[in-house]
Amino acid sequence: MKRFVSNLYIQVLIAIVCGVLLGQFYPDFAVPLKPLGDGFIKLIKMLIAPIIFATVVAGIAGMGDMKRVGRVGIKALIYFEVVTTIALMIGLVVSNVFRPGEGVHATAATLDASAVAHYVGAGKSMGFVDYCLHVIPNTFIGAFVEGEILQVLLISLLVGFSLARMGEAARPLIDTIHAIAEIFFGIVSLVTKLAPIAAFGAMAFTVGKYGLGSLTALARLMACVYLTCGIFIVVLLGLIARLGGFSLWKIIKYVREELLIVIGTSSSEAALPGLMAKLEKAGCAESVVGMVVPAGYSFNLDGTCIYLTMAALFIAQATDTPLILVDQLALLGVLLLTSKGAAGVSGSGFIVLAATLASTGKVPVAGMALILGVDRFMSEARAITNFIGNTVATFIVARWDGEFDATKAGDVLRARPKA
Repeated sequence: MKRFVSNLYIQVLIAIVCGVLLGQFYPDFAVPLKPLGDGFIKLIKMLIAPIIFATVVAGIAGMGDMKRVGRVGIKALIYFEVVTTIALMIGLVVSNVFRPGEGVHATAATLDASAVAHYVGAGKSMGFVDYCLHVIPNTFIGAFVEGEILQVLLISLLVGFSLARMGEAARPLIDTIHAIAEIFFGIVSLVTKLAPIAAFGAMAFTVGKYGLGSLTALARLMACVYLTCGIFIVVLLGLIARLGGFSLWKIIKYVREELLIVIGTSSSEAALPGLMAKLEKAGCAESVVGMVVPAGYSFNLDGTCIYLTMAALFIAQATDTPLILVDQLALLGVLLLTSKGAAGVSGSGFIVLAATLASTGKVPVAGMALILGVDRFMSEARAITNFIGNTVATFIVARWDGEFDATKAGDVLRARPKA
């Protein structure tokens, strides 16, 4: 029994259940526990930039061949674009079939627009050019200070390319960077032990603040989002994994501890360092992990894509805003761009939704007030889907590019050899 309870997976699971119960029956005590989850996420985010830098630099410098690096990047971006487009389309289809917002008959003019004003203001100016410029940090150190994943990735690529050009002369520095990476992964293993406390605090706050009863009013939307994300994971990601020679169930089982951290904190970033370490142990090349995972957290947000289309159409249906097929396709086209900026703005999916609705001008932005109360609950589905999507993507790209060690994977994952 003692060995059973000492398992981190079990500890986080117990903590989530306790957090839900505390939030439901003692909300006044539960709401102030929010800093427990926030503090844990800040600890993890503190480590993300140096881990990405060390992993990417060491991986690229070790590869030496710049063409291989470019090939991995192109394959990853192609994969991201195809899968996220399918996710957007699935969300669009499900919303049209089940129409979760139908019958609400909310009037946009009577809704409290001030409740979502912060999100609208935060997401307004992130156009395509602005987004590209945002990837370039103002200073070398600034990227690490701000903790912007894409900025750190850009710097890491440049440093890795430079070290690769130096050849054998750079070997001592590459070995040092490898050692630094091990130090930070060691810190991650220490911080991860706090995950049960974080999951307890985060779940207690969420349930205590919004209450399980608040879900009933928007039960159809919640059910549609979770059902769609579940189908996307099981059917599409399951099919992709199988075509790549993997079992989705074994992949999920392998990263179950990180997955529970995602569920407990509602943040896929909270499990990023642990995911990178496990992917390397499972046979994915360091260079592939270093490029695909950080990039995926900006360009491969499958769950966020599903949420964006479903939330946008829910608001349109709830406010009786007519959207013909042309309007929906136009919305889809905008989301193809704005969904890739979810990691470029603090606040993620909700801010991107605000920016998208404001840019199209068809769906009233004030309608976001309808889903503000349950957005936190839907963030669970987004985060889970994003996390599993990026896990599968890394395995597939590594296998696709021949940078996958099936022998190593056999020890921890037992990957099915590709025919």
